[in-house]
Amino acid sequence: MENKIILLVEDNPDDVDLTLRAFKKNNIANSVVIKRDGAEALEYLFGTENQSPQECNPLPAIILLDIKLPKIDGIEVLKRLRANPRTKILPVIILTSSTQEQDIIDSYSFGANSYVRKPVDFDQFIEAVRQLGLYWLLLNELPPAGK
Repeated sequence: MENKIILLVEDNPDDVDLTLRAFKKNNIANSVVIKRDGAEALEYLFGTENQSPQECNPLPAIILLDIKLPKIDGIEVLKRLRANPRTKILPVIILTSSTQEQDIIDSYSFGANSYVRKPVDFDQFIEAVRQLGLYWLLLNELPPAGK
């Protein structure tokens, strides 16, 4: 699992720390790239206007994407990911505290692979991250890099 990059797009520093602690507690040793808003995430994935696709960062194996983000929200990030040939098949897991039914509908409508509500309880959160890591990084067959 450790050679697969995880892109965590989360603006809440407490949730970032909690997620990183959960990865560590579950022995998920993958590199984690953290972006604090939708604009940073898109720049990481697509680079700037002056970069060719070859100059962009390596694609992550999975993206853990919050919905309620500053600058560009998670649903808009998801739309842009699905519209781009480079990222249209990347696994995107919505990891959010949102309980709004419309957020769930929008997430799946625009191509999310999974929607996971962040548990409030730390032990439940640890277990949710363990299951995410087990499934998405170990059991699930990911598309070939760059395809």
